[in-house]
Amino acid sequence: MLYRFYSLILCAVSSYAFFGIREPVKTQSISTCAVSTASPTSSKFDLRKYLEERRVLVEEALSKSLVSSQPNTDKIIQSMRYSLLAGGKRVRPILVLAATEMFNGDLDVAMPTAIAVEMIHTMSLIHDDLPAMDNDDLRRGKPTNHVVYGEDIAILAGDALLSSSFEYVAKYTKGVPAERIVEVIRRLGTSVGPAGLAGGQVKDLECEDKDDVTLEDLEWIHTHKTAALLKVSVAAGAVLAGASPEEVAACELYAEKIGLAFQIADDILDVTASSKELGKTAGKDESVNKTTYVKLLGLEGSKQEARRVVEEAKALLDCFGDRAIPLKAIADFIVMRKN
Repeated sequence: MLYRFYSLILCAVSSYAFFGIREPVKTQSISTCAVSTASPTSSKFDLRKYLEERRVLVEEALSKSLVSSQPNTDKIIQSMRYSLLAGGKRVRPILVLAATEMFNGDLDVAMPTAIAVEMIHTMSLIHDDLPAMDNDDLRRGKPTNHVVYGEDIAILAGDALLSSSFEYVAKYTKGVPAERIVEVIRRLGTSVGPAGLAGGQVKDLECEDKDDVTLEDLEWIHTHKTAALLKVSVAAGAVLAGASPEEVAACELYAEKIGLAFQIADDILDVTASSKELGKTAGKDESVNKTTYVKLLGLEGSKQEARRVVEEAKALLDCFGDRAIPLKAIADFIVMRKN
């Protein structure tokens, strides 16, 4: 008991705060958290291979997730599939799977939630691109949904993707207690509500073309707009695998930080990459006088801030040992990506 107590204390010190993380299901020493922030096998981990293998699994499941059952639904399903299957890195569903794996969970159990998260993300992209929002005509290298199908169908396709996400989790998640499924659905709902995507987007719109937006304002926007889905992705994967509340809380803090890093990287890419590289319109933020990290911190300052936040995120997972290698590698990928 004393050994376990002191191990937990050491673990808390290495993560800058005490999260009460319990001993993992598989027996391994967690006292090393206070000694080293790097896994001895992390250099052998092939992130590119890992991401591609998981992406293939996700793409296959996404393709099967939306099928029209009658002629009257053909058009709406076509519009939904157009954006859902338009490609992308699939970071959010892969985070669901990686978190599940970290707690020795079953990928088949987690896949419906991974699909649901991507449905919600796709909804947010369709709506973000609308003329009333960001007014963009290019997404993932293709014309945006409203350009192809019209604003009316695009709005409805986004709405249908959102409702389908909850249905998909409830209908296809098998092999775990019902309480875990309900908890995942609750978390998904929170992620798109006033304290999630919707609230973050409203604040973002309010801050456009203003010169008095602070760094605190920007962090609030992207903690709720950008980080919300990353947060629910990691947390839901952990919940489905049976992680304790303390472990889930540590995962959420990790995800909030990589969510901020993700947005900082996006802001950097908006001024350093071309539209072809990004698959969307480059330089859009500056054209609408949008407050970004680059605007407030400068390009080099933004790069430093992104790296700082990622290192903090990775430290929060030290207590999970080698099982956290994929999630730590994804954190690095987020700030090193080119689009």
